[in-house]
Amino acid sequence: MTPLGPKPDRSKPAVPATFLPGRTGRSGDSAQSKAAAPAPTARPTAPDRAPSPAPAPTVPERPEQAERPEAAPAALRLPEAPLPPAEIERLLRGEHHDPHSLLGAHVTAEGIAIRVLRPFAERVVVETEHGPAELTHLQGGLFTGLLPGRVIPPYRLQVSYPGGGPLPQHDGYRTGPTLGELDLHLISEGRHEQLWRALGSHVREVDGVRGTAFAVWAPNAVGVRLIGDFNHWDGTGHPMRSLGSSGVWELFVPDLGEGARYKYEIHTRQGWVLKKADPLARAAQCPPDTASVVTVSRHEWQDAEWMARRAHSVHHRAPMSVYELHLPSWRPDLTGYREIAAELPGYLEDLGFTHVEFMPVMEHPFGGSWGYQVSGFYAPTARLGSPDDFRYLIDTLHRHGIGVIVDWVPAHFPKDDFALARFDGEPLYEPADPLRAEHPDWGTLEFDYGRTEVRNFLVANAVYWCEEFHIDGLRVDAVASMLYLDYSREGGDWNPNQYGGRENLDAASFLQEMNATVYRRCPGVITIAEESTAWDGVTRPTHSGGLGFGLKWNMGWMHDSLVYMSKDPVHRKYHHNEMTFSMVYAYSENYILPISHDEVVHGKQALVAKMPGDWWQQRANHRAYLGFMWSHPGKQLLFMGQEFAQGAEWHHESGPQWWVLDEQWPAAGGHLGVQRLVRELNRVYRDTPALWEQDTTPGGFRWLDGGAADDNLFAFVRYAADGSPLVAISNFSPVVRHGHRVGLPSLPGPDQLWQEVLNTDAEVYGGSGIANSQPIKAETTPWNGQPRSAELIVPPLATVWLRPV
Repeated sequence: MTPLGPKPDRSKPAVPATFLPGRTGRSGDSAQSKAAAPAPTARPTAPDRAPSPAPAPTVPERPEQAERPEAAPAALRLPEAPLPPAEIERLLRGEHHDPHSLLGAHVTAEGIAIRVLRPFAERVVVETEHGPAELTHLQGGLFTGLLPGRVIPPYRLQVSYPGGGPLPQHDGYRTGPTLGELDLHLISEGRHEQLWRALGSHVREVDGVRGTAFAVWAPNAVGVRLIGDFNHWDGTGHPMRSLGSSGVWELFVPDLGEGARYKYEIHTRQGWVLKKADPLARAAQCPPDTASVVTVSRHEWQDAEWMARRAHSVHHRAPMSVYELHLPSWRPDLTGYREIAAELPGYLEDLGFTHVEFMPVMEHPFGGSWGYQVSGFYAPTARLGSPDDFRYLIDTLHRHGIGVIVDWVPAHFPKDDFALARFDGEPLYEPADPLRAEHPDWGTLEFDYGRTEVRNFLVANAVYWCEEFHIDGLRVDAVASMLYLDYSREGGDWNPNQYGGRENLDAASFLQEMNATVYRRCPGVITIAEESTAWDGVTRPTHSGGLGFGLKWNMGWMHDSLVYMSKDPVHRKYHHNEMTFSMVYAYSENYILPISHDEVVHGKQALVAKMPGDWWQQRANHRAYLGFMWSHPGKQLLFMGQEFAQGAEWHHESGPQWWVLDEQWPAAGGHLGVQRLVRELNRVYRDTPALWEQDTTPGGFRWLDGGAADDNLFAFVRYAADGSPLVAISNFSPVVRHGHRVGLPSLPGPDQLWQEVLNTDAEVYGGSGIANSQPIKAETTPWNGQPRSAELIVPPLATVWLRPV
């Protein structure tokens, strides 16, 4: 932030702050219009003094009566169109709420007043159908003149800067607001569900002139100016107007187009000047640069079939196997969205994943935050390309049959000076109460969920990613930190709600609104909560009082099962309940079982490294655990690198250890085996409705043996909606169980034959190759509460799946 001080002397600028039409891809003037512009020959007025008024030119009443000279006439000097000094001072200081009331063309008692603000210009000529007329410089780049008449004519400007010829320009201050009354009403009510279409920057045509419209919400500002590469980051010539009680400021800049970089220069009540990126910018500079960028999408979607099919999908009764990744580091050699699109869809399709989940793709200043400290909520990170490049990646994934989930972070935002923090000099996006504003864990600021416009900003943002980028799911980060006022706070560091409780009622209401809006507007999209507490009804519909999420990460299952797996097998019997407790609450919510990035960083070790024993036993435990996970009720998510059991933790700069899959690597066989297992897990999973069709229904699961603690063994049966079963047996002991009897459901027909459809101990996966003879015939001996049973060989540290022949 910079304190507001006196304006520098602009009489002799070192570098002219020119506006160059056509620069960085902007729409410029046509060749015909440039050729038609008369060459002014009048001597320019020195910009540091105001000349005496010149007599008004004689202008014919109708153009056809004007006698056209063969040569371009000299521009006549117009008399001044004076303004009160206080108005001029406010305008030049950047603190005028309505610069359009001063600038542009206005009918007055003396005639038509034309005022133009062009800092550093030597000369400004206004061209009408009657010819050129020169404006008079008053001060600080303010040029004025009076035209005779009572009707404002069409006009253009010719602006001359030191050392250059006249530049043809349109006057953006002669246009009306680019936001309509409905837009402003919806913004004030917090119900503009496509807020990005009203605020931000948009290339459009206004009154026949191509340019860019800018709009920003800054209700506490005393003035807002637009700065960018088009005015050398000097906003003097681009003050914005306030649109009343809405708090919105807007400006249309003619001849400015795609690629322009910009920020808002916000003048605060405290007398400070802030330079802020656009909260609704749909593109941004690549960090460490922080400007917003005007963008236009030209992507033509090719995923109509996918979108139509998605609209009728029911996620709870469909297979969902999710591969989580960090886009910048998944393949560090792939430097852009389009390069990733050439490799990622094929990789996921080969391994059989149904969905991919991206860690946050929104723009963020610090790469080490992995995207979880967002500064540009509406802009895909420029580190990997343009917004259309990101659209291309999603389009390609859809055409390969892969759904796309994106991590979304409405819980907090960073304090960087250029971003949302104290956006207009006051707490705006964050609560005014510092006890509620500060997020104690991450040194960030929380959103003010009770403020109408802030809720609208976030709800519309969720809709934006689904509608504009065809995102199939939003995984909402850190939901627990939103829901509790005392989250990570000691006593005295938080204030209770109006009922004396610790629940953040505004946050809960916001989440309900977000979920209801997304599901209503975006058929087939699913929202997923990363919520680690026992908050009731996270996935219950909003009309029944729930938060309305489609799925919830089962953090309890993840924690408990990893505690069990980390124990040496000889001690696992004392932790047997860690693996069975999840079924006590399995149907209280709709769950997804996550082995996410958070479990393989910051000293927690890679998944395989959490396992006890030697290298062979670690890989065997890893394989058995994945088999258990894929057969447990709930969808599943696996972070990149764990699909081939890399031994090191993930780091955002280096990514997965792909080289361990190189056959020249000594341990490549084990890593390739785990990768083959994941491929087969997904194949059998997708082909077996019993594993996914009744994930949220108690009738889809039954324990066969949940109490064999001394044997480290678990056995259960999963059922499809039509009753077809799959039996899963997991042996987390390094001992082969010969002749182990397992109860089996009765099958239709006399044969009662079963077969192994998956065995994590198979040699092709790196196991010892212990397996049952095929097929397995069920005997009439009742066992485990089932009418039939069979004696099996259960391999060591392995999971076996049985399915009817």
